[in-house]
Amino acid sequence: GALLALSKPPGLPILGRPGDLSLDALLPALRRRLGLTAELHVVKAPAREYSGLVLLSSCYHTTKKLQQFFTNARQRGQYPAIYRAITVGVPAEVEGEICTGLCWQQQGDRAMVVPVPAPGRRSLARKDVKITRTRYQVLSAVGGCALLQLQPRTAFPEQLQVHLTLLLCPALGDHEHSSHVGRVLGVPFFLTPETAPTHTQVLDEELLSRLDLSPQQLHHVPLHIHLQELVLP
Repeated sequence: GALLALSKPPGLPILGRPGDLSLDALLPALRRRLGLTAELHVVKAPAREYSGLVLLSSCYHTTKKLQQFFTNARQRGQYPAIYRAITVGVPAEVEGEICTGLCWQQQGDRAMVVPVPAPGRRSLARKDVKITRTRYQVLSAVGGCALLQLQPRTAFPEQLQVHLTLLLCPALGDHEHSSHVGRVLGVPFFLTPETAPTHTQVLDEELLSRLDLSPQQLHHVPLHIHLQELVLP
C-alpha cells in the first residue's frame, strides 16, 4: 500500500542542510523513479551512523499513525526495533540487559554521551540524566568478535554504542566510544571519558589481517550497527 522500505548505508543522514546529501534530499528523485504521485515521508529510520531499515510512506495519515505507534510502543511494553551489531570482543554472558544512566557532557569543545552508573534523584528529576536499557543476545562469536542482537528499551542518542562499551565489547567501526575500553594483558576494562580521549578504533594485528585492512585504513571502517527489523502494528 502506502508503505515502502529500503536499506540505508551507514553515514547517510536523514536530514541535511540544503545542497547536502541526505535521505530527505533523495526522496523526490526516488518518488519519480518509482512513478509515485504522492510525496514520500520518513516514518522511521536509523541514526546517521547506523545502517539498516528505513520505513517510508506516501500517505500522510499512515505516516502519523505509525509515528504515533512507535512513540507510544514503549509505554505499552512493546519494543518494535531490533538491531544487529558486530563487536570487537565477546560479552561474558550470552544474553542480558544493560541498564545505566546516560547524559550529555562537554569534553573540551565537543559534547559527548557518557554513562552515569548511579545518577542522583535530582539529576533524574531535572532530566539531566536518563535511565536507559538495552536487551542483548549473542547470536554467534568467532575470533574474538561477536554478532549481537540488540533491542533498545529506551531511546537516547548513541545509546547502543555506549551500552556496548559498558559490555567491554565496542561495535566495530565505533571511533567515538571504543577508546573507553582499554586492555591490560588482554583483559578489557572500562575507561572513563575524562581519561580516554576519543580516537580512531584500534584493532589487533590478527583482526586487521582478517579484515584485510592496514592501520591507516581503520578510520574508513563504518559503524557496524544495523537496524535489522521493525515490527508494525
